[in-house]
Amino acid sequence: MQIIPVLDLIAGQVVQAEGGNRRRYRPIRSPLARSSAPEAVIDGLLGLHPFDTFYLADLDAIEGTPGHDATVDRLLRSYPGLTLWVDRGFHHAAEVTNWVAARSALAVVGSETLADAGELATLTAGPLAGRVVLSLDFRGDQFLGDAEVFDRPELWPARIIVMTLARVGSAAGPDVLRLTATRLSKPQAAIFAAGGVRDAADLTALATTGAAGALVATALHAGRLTPADLQHWQGR
Repeated sequence: MQIIPVLDLIAGQVVQAEGGNRRRYRPIRSPLARSSAPEAVIDGLLGLHPFDTFYLADLDAIEGTPGHDATVDRLLRSYPGLTLWVDRGFHHAAEVTNWVAARSALAVVGSETLADAGELATLTAGPLAGRVVLSLDFRGDQFLGDAEVFDRPELWPARIIVMTLARVGSAAGPDVLRLTATRLSKPQAAIFAAGGVRDAADLTALATTGAAGALVATALHAGRLTPADLQHWQGR
């Protein structure tokens, strides 16, 4: 199981997610970090465990306002050993291709913002398919985006995030049933849970689904996932 810490960015600061309601997000206050600046939060999390991958959601770009490309580029320079998965609200295949070609990060393509399944088909058939992660986004039982994206798993890339927005920043636990169904739809893909992970018991539950990993924030900052838990699951 790969544990991937989450950085949600608004106006240059890491914010605390709360049930997927972005209007309520505020700069994070964490015992691991001296401030809500991205570098401070990354340093704090690396002090907890030597993570090699971080997920960064550029919430400003996702909402259609100027985003954090300069911040991403700065982080890539400052932490050359880290892999960044970045969701910045990509709409079209050409946009993803140009963005990925300019930097070493992976592009997270969210169904919430992707124009349609045709754009996904172009991406996954292209030479940069290995640099693309698909996020299947849900709010409650509602799939967000073009239904054809969800209905055609043959278009999905090798890495899939199942993003249950209402569980982000909550204590509701991961959506095990949806994870299981998604893995059955494409057994050869690596499936990652996003939203609701509370503790090591939830990681155990995810492992039973065959999940490849989980995106986690609150449980790390709250101390509910300890260094020993992380070492156990990540083998490092």
